[in-house]
Amino acid sequence: MKIGMRKPNIKKSISARTTGKAKRVVKKTVIPGYGKKGTGWIKDPKKAAYNKVYKKTTFSIFDWFK
Repeated sequence: MKIGMRKPNIKKSISARTTGKAKRVVKKTVIPGYGKKGTGWIKDPKKAAYNKVYKKTTFSIFDWFK
């Protein structure tokens, strides 16, 4: 488990910003649980627990500017 600052990834950052709103809307209409809060705990509780701890123990350089 990582503790401390996360290394920024430019490719992933650009990919996240360019994934269109239309794609999310289509997924939301096709998949009933898509985008709902808390569905990660139902789908994969082990990964959800890991992600929660990871988010609390690491920070991004961009968090300093918020």
